[in-house]
Amino acid sequence: MAGRLLDAAAAVMCAHGGSAHPAAPNARVRVNGAPIATSPGPWMIAGCALPPQQGGPCLIAQFTTAATRITSGGQPVLLADSLAVAAPTGAPLIVASAQNRVRGV
Repeated sequence: MAGRLLDAAAAVMCAHGGSAHPAAPNARVRVNGAPIATSPGPWMIAGCALPPQQGGPCLIAQFTTAATRITSGGQPVLLADSLAVAAPTGAPLIVASAQNRVRGV
């Protein structure tokens, strides 16, 4: 898996349109001025449109894959093609846009 590093400024959303942001980005490493995101930190989701009677809304997400060769602070960094699952719905997170300067494997 190779892709662009995810940072706190990346546009990430749940499958229902909720906005997702890392709960604890790594402030020691920055890309274009924004702190990068590492695994296993949770991502908080706000604005999910899935109603409660259908199992929603998405509240938090966890990435299940990350970079295999790049770490920061001992944790693997997240890439734009990393996979994540939102809870309690099980919906995936979608990376709509990410920075273009740094790529990882």
